[in-house]
Amino acid sequence: MVKKKIDYILLCAVISLVLIGLLFVYSASNYSAQITYGNKYFFLFKQLIGAVIGIAVMLVMTKISLKFIKKLWIAGVIVAVILLCLVFVPGIGIENYGAKRWIGFGSFSIQPSEIAKFAYVLFCAVYMSKTDTSKFKYCLLPMLIGMMFCGLIIAEPNMSITMCMAMLMIIMLYLGGMKWKYFMLMLVPIVVAVPLLIVIEPYRLQRLLAFIDPWASPKDEGYQLIQSLYALGSGGWFGVGIFNSRQKYRFLPFAESDFVFSVIGEETGLFGCLVVFALYAVVIVRGVRIAANSKDKFTCYLAGGISAVVAVQSLLNFAVVTGSIPPTGLPLPFISYGGTSLVVFLAAMGILLNLSASAYENELGVKLWTT
Repeated sequence: MVKKKIDYILLCAVISLVLIGLLFVYSASNYSAQITYGNKYFFLFKQLIGAVIGIAVMLVMTKISLKFIKKLWIAGVIVAVILLCLVFVPGIGIENYGAKRWIGFGSFSIQPSEIAKFAYVLFCAVYMSKTDTSKFKYCLLPMLIGMMFCGLIIAEPNMSITMCMAMLMIIMLYLGGMKWKYFMLMLVPIVVAVPLLIVIEPYRLQRLLAFIDPWASPKDEGYQLIQSLYALGSGGWFGVGIFNSRQKYRFLPFAESDFVFSVIGEETGLFGCLVVFALYAVVIVRGVRIAANSKDKFTCYLAGGISAVVAVQSLLNFAVVTGSIPPTGLPLPFISYGGTSLVVFLAAMGILLNLSASAYENELGVKLWTT
């Protein structure tokens, strides 16, 4: 019997992304932090606290019983719904830039939508392992819960996470074996809803127009995308050098969070971008391999779902900062500034590493990969 162990390649890739995040959160924010708070390490300290807590939680999750995690499938949905509703409660919900996406208690704040994504994955993993989702009637509950989450998140409003949640719902149903004709049926309301969501909120229409031609409004809706493209274009092959970004001097909004990848591209060039791409590819591919080597449906769906969250959110962020899709606020997993996102994603990686230990051998006891 071969001794089980976690996937250390996956662990190293995750830690590398966290370290890159700390480096570039500081690089992107030190000037604005000094001007705003009188402390150039303000954002770095907060991100470092999130990293320490997140890594500690990740290590705990590698040891926790999978049976215990499985028991949380309904409680996770209930907690996520409560937290998503609390953002609308005066005195608890925190409003920034016209959106209520956070809840706060004193100096502590969390973003419930980050928790909701993984709560949904856990629910689907357990539910689909117990039912035959090739039958439409068994697809209804995951669809309803997914649409409920999407409805609560879009009400904040948060179009980017809503898109992420909708894509995650489709992926989970696909993993569960839902037939293509049901996917076509599900796409009808989505195709109808997207234009309506754009029309009812003028700022979304303005962002769409800015995406089509950002230079038509270079000082308004097109400004952020233009500054992001300037940053990426300035990077060339190998960048202008670490800490030498010019766009971070308050030209590029949210340089330490949603658009941190633009600073990475400016300071390290195409080479640095490819390194980041490669690290995400390692995380996603190792996650998919863990899912493929799982011995039961639950662990397969859970590993696949966690990998899907990382894949969807990172790809959407890359698409936004490069102008491939309309601008929308979406943090880059492990790298963007944000304590909730960092801790939640690291906790999810802890579960994935936990699953890797159980998937280390196949049913015949043959080692599937080496580390």
